Amino acid sequence: MSHVVIIGCGVVGAAIAYELSLIKGLKITVCDRQPPAQASTGAALGVLMGAISQKIKGKAWQMRQTSIQRYETLIPELEALTGRKIPFNRQGILMLLSDSSLEGMSAWEKLVEIRHSQGWNLEIWDTTKLQNICPQVDCEKITGAVYSPQDRQLDPTALTLALVEVAQQNGVTFKFGVTVLDAPTSTPESSLQFCDQLETTEGKIAADWFVIAAGLGSTPLTAKLNQIIDIRPVLGQALQMRIRHPLGNPDFQPAITGNDVHIVPVGGGDYWVGATVEFPSNGDEIPPNKELLESVKEQAIAFCPELATATILRTWSGLRPRPEGR
Repeated sequence: MSHVVIIGCGVVGAAIAYELSLIKGLKITVCDRQPPAQASTGAALGVLMGAISQKIKGKAWQMRQTSIQRYETLIPELEALTGRKIPFNRQGILMLLSDSSLEGMSAWEKLVEIRHSQGWNLEIWDTTKLQNICPQVDCEKITGAVYSPQDRQLDPTALTLALVEVAQQNGVTFKFGVTVLDAPTSTPESSLQFCDQLETTEGKIAADWFVIAAGLGSTPLTAKLNQIIDIRPVLGQALQMRIRHPLGNPDFQPAITGNDVHIVPVGGGDYWVGATVEFPSNGDEIPPNKELLESVKEQAIAFCPELATATILRTWSGLRPRPEGR
């Protein structure tokens, strides 16, 4: 029986563990130094941009397309197996446009054509249609919108915890609070470097395969394996705002995005608003910049002025992993 060890239990590690748990003949162990869904997964807004993304071919588009299709079956599958609801917004993504140039609009018109030929639906709305359907958007700089009915938004933490629960039901072993200390390599006769065990705070773990899905923790591990992947931190801050009633039409609550600011309905008149993109100035330390978070909030209010009356319930930040030079 092949033993697969997955290092990291954010949404990526948990998804890999779940999918592998459906294959017979595998022993699977997941290690993480923290509980599941911490770090970047716990901070993410879960906006799934597929059809509305600018990717139209190659692996980047293929992975998006496959993912959108898989979520439609994955969420009900996990809900049935756990008996728990995973917040999953099926009302699409509305992207606000403020670029009045013909060049910007013609690029969107071209993307609409390409998506239709690929079997996906995208719509361009003028300001009149936008005002009729989403009256909460009231900003004179907005010149129209692109609506993507097949894109989605979900709660990344709820998804990850459900993946872990079902993977456990399927026999996967999870070790939380366990840190990987070393990945010693040996050089057999083939002269290729080879790793067949990890040294952890809970002793040695031998395996046939190691999957590194540790986000920012991946760099030191890949360095020990002499295959360094340089992953740098990017800080994102977000906030949860409560207005006690849905903005606009209560029966139509898509995720709204514009100029990289997301306004995400999460039920009960609550909205997630974010996120900043903050790079380290020196070293890897990134103290959250209050002014940047304030500017994200102000931009959300400029798009949907009613948010000015909202109460801020909480703010949070998280470090996202970004491969250097990519």
